[in-house]
Amino acid sequence: MDEPMQGLLTALDLTDTGARTSEDIFTGPSQWMPLGRVFGGQVLAQSLVAAMRTVPDDRHVHSMHGYFLRPGDVGQPITFSVERIHDGRSFATRRTQAYQDGRPILSMIASFQDDDQGLEHHIDMPAGLPDPESLPTAAESLDKVDHSIARYWASERPFDMRHIPSPIYLTVDGEHTSRQAVWMKTLGPLPDDPDLHRAALAYASDYSIMEPIMRRHGIAWATRGLKVASLDHAMWFHRFGRADEWMLYVQDSPSAQGGRGLSTGSIFSRSGLLLATVAQEGMLRVPTNAE
Repeated sequence: MDEPMQGLLTALDLTDTGARTSEDIFTGPSQWMPLGRVFGGQVLAQSLVAAMRTVPDDRHVHSMHGYFLRPGDVGQPITFSVERIHDGRSFATRRTQAYQDGRPILSMIASFQDDDQGLEHHIDMPAGLPDPESLPTAAESLDKVDHSIARYWASERPFDMRHIPSPIYLTVDGEHTSRQAVWMKTLGPLPDDPDLHRAALAYASDYSIMEPIMRRHGIAWATRGLKVASLDHAMWFHRFGRADEWMLYVQDSPSAQGGRGLSTGSIFSRSGLLLATVAQEGMLRVPTNAE
């Protein structure tokens, strides 16, 4: 198996270190990142896996809300403490705290539900967008850039990500709009465990969600002095989808102000099913001469 895929599976395979009186304790590794800070999507996904370990197999996550409290250190493992807040007839609620050095780096609440019948509808996937096979990979977009961050984007992430209309790694080409879309899937196949696919989807949901804000203002990731940090992340899981098959992540930013920006996203299967909805607010600090 390719190293990025093995790294993803290893990160999501938490170790159960025992239950306390009111908490379940798990530990997980930190994946390497070029700037030394743990990727937020990794901590989200691991926190979700920890919560999943404490609910019955017939209940699945339908929503999660997390706050990023401190940057994580890639040189240290992470401890996850799960509090079993509520177990009802149809729903269960869990609070997960992620710790390093005894200090919380993320706090998340997730809700789980058993299978149920009810009303059905969802928004349509945008029509007329190019297929993923017609778009350049990150490696093709960055093949001439010799930098540790570019190498990570190009070949060390476990997800293949292809931007519409184009990536903003180095420049923002075309219209400066607050909308974009990204085709994404894991680089290789995942086991059939549905909860693993949900966790992988949460992992990937943090990759590009701040980019509509940056695209709107013509700010590329390579902008000198740019500082971006996730503040909070909410996600609603509507339908099951495989993270190792192409999904379309349609993103928009309704507002940016006060050094913060909000982005929302809808994740569709290739066949057009709405799989999940995402919202994230992040901190963006841009040099005054960057726009």
